Amino acid sequence: MNTRQQKVLSTVVELYTDMAEPVGSEALLATRGFKVSAATLRNDMLALEEAGYLYQPHISAGRIPTDRGYRFYVEEMMGERPLSKKDQEKLQKEFLMLRAKHARTVRTTARLLSALSGNLAVAGVIDKDEVYDFGMRELLEKPEFQEMDELSRLVETMDTLDEKLDSLMSRLKDGETSIFIGEENPISSIQNCAMVVSPYRNSEGERGILAIIGPKRMEYAKNKSLIEYMKKLLSSSLVIVLLGNVIYLMK
Repeated sequence: MNTRQQKVLSTVVELYTDMAEPVGSEALLATRGFKVSAATLRNDMLALEEAGYLYQPHISAGRIPTDRGYRFYVEEMMGERPLSKKDQEKLQKEFLMLRAKHARTVRTTARLLSALSGNLAVAGVIDKDEVYDFGMRELLEKPEFQEMDELSRLVETMDTLDEKLDSLMSRLKDGETSIFIGEENPISSIQNCAMVVSPYRNSEGERGILAIIGPKRMEYAKNKSLIEYMKKLLSSSLVIVLLGNVIYLMK
């Protein structure tokens, strides 16, 4: 894959993430200013398709990434994307406020991750057998989950997720955030989805798990950063006191 083809693949991934529609050569020219003809870009897309990085869902359509294409993008082109200061402040403020009110931390975590990612979020403390998911409504709005079979499969998986956690945890490395795409997914019933997932230990040393599950066109870098930042909040040993609407942190 040459440098221009890498740029083509990266652009297709990013445009498809935003639009949820196959990407054609004209869209590439309009958005990223490639200094080549549309015909040259079509040839590049054909080469990427033949190599297994893109595929064409319909003869007259543009291309969308394959699992292999997403994996190459995540490993070679995505890079790190620190959580924006705005998202950090929102996450921290809401999390600390709810924690100060003694709301259920695990449930709060799932709700906040879902709200900021726009996907389904899972949070659990394994040692307490406490698992929550939040965000099914967000997934219902995405075109990938309009078909009843896909939706039913996902709902059934969430209903029995607690039975799959031990197997999932065995696939994860302590302290690392993993990204599973499509058929890589260790939960076989959601292999049409992507999952960003990580184990963690809370301030009491209990083992937990955080995951964001959504379509394969999710924002991988952002969701990874969300997981990483939430892990820091959960492992914090700060004592939180709420007086009025002011949060006080004490070590």
